[in-house]
Amino acid sequence: MTTPWGEPALARFPEDPRDRLRAWDASDEYLLRHLADRQVPLSGTVVVVGDRWGALATALAAHRPTQITDSWLGQEATRANLSRNGVEPGTVRLLTTQDPPPDRIDVLLVRVPKSLALLEDQLLRLAPAVHADTVVVGTGMVKEIHTSTLNLFERILGPTRTSLAERKARLILCTPDPTPARPANPWPYRYTLPDDIGPVSGRTVVNHAGVFCADRLDIGTRFFLRHLPAGRDGARVVDLGCGNGVVGTAMALADPRAEVLFVDESFQAVASAEATYRANGVPGHAEFRVGDGLSGLPADSVDLVLNNPPFHSHQATTDATARRMFTDARRTLRPGGELWVVGNRHLGYHVQLRRLFGNSDVVASDPKFVVLRARKR
Repeated sequence: MTTPWGEPALARFPEDPRDRLRAWDASDEYLLRHLADRQVPLSGTVVVVGDRWGALATALAAHRPTQITDSWLGQEATRANLSRNGVEPGTVRLLTTQDPPPDRIDVLLVRVPKSLALLEDQLLRLAPAVHADTVVVGTGMVKEIHTSTLNLFERILGPTRTSLAERKARLILCTPDPTPARPANPWPYRYTLPDDIGPVSGRTVVNHAGVFCADRLDIGTRFFLRHLPAGRDGARVVDLGCGNGVVGTAMALADPRAEVLFVDESFQAVASAEATYRANGVPGHAEFRVGDGLSGLPADSVDLVLNNPPFHSHQATTDATARRMFTDARRTLRPGGELWVVGNRHLGYHVQLRRLFGNSDVVASDPKFVVLRARKR
């Protein structure tokens, strides 16, 4: 990536030689050029929010920024990219969206997230640290910035305008008003599930901002909940890509002897899963882990993996995450263990499962979704 401060070498995490997607885009470069062209002072507290693969934090490492991210993979990518460019560990302060933010912010740089709710939550959490002289700059591709995006900056921080577009990227320029009447933070959000979805019927769901379908139960998960496996007495179960944890919670309610591991790469998701589990007073044993899927789990150590894999990485459509999830599931399942997957019919997951496991059965289907089962032999 070419920046006014050099050309750092960058990669996504984990590195995949088949992945041709870059670890930065034109909006990252546009923001960095703007800082240099306007000679924005970077000697104070610089906070970078939503830096997807550490491109901004790496480019600005000499100014010792604080990075705030919801993504475990993004945080690991930042560590790897800093090391790749010879930056000492600790030069960049790495925080998650669940950590308390800095008390004072002099330069706030926001890479606009896909989730408007996550942007709202983060701006509300950061607003008390912003002062009248804080430089606030957002960035994103044109297709990522909408009127609703600008309205959030304006409503929470102060008067907001946009730049001209360059290479399909745009900047958000905000002048902080340190004394606005800010709304209360509506996150986390709680709602009650309907009465027709098995063990979690009528139960409470807790969603932190940014979790997929945060204000209601998505139709894919609803379909999955109606067709979950039964009779797994005392099984070691993994809710892989757990989101708000409703699937793993359903398994724990159906079998109090089950050991359920909730895992997701989103800090917001794992916090939601734990809050959902605790809100329902579920008996039994559960673990909550933020990480890269099942990496780090021993081989042949679990009985059942439940998975609703994502097929987007930010704005890119890709099956790379699903492939890694399926491969890791096969490694960690005991012989005879099963992977259950729900997905849109058109994604063709049965082909990948047959290639990996040698088998794939349809448990249930409707015009939009399919639940598949693969058994480790």
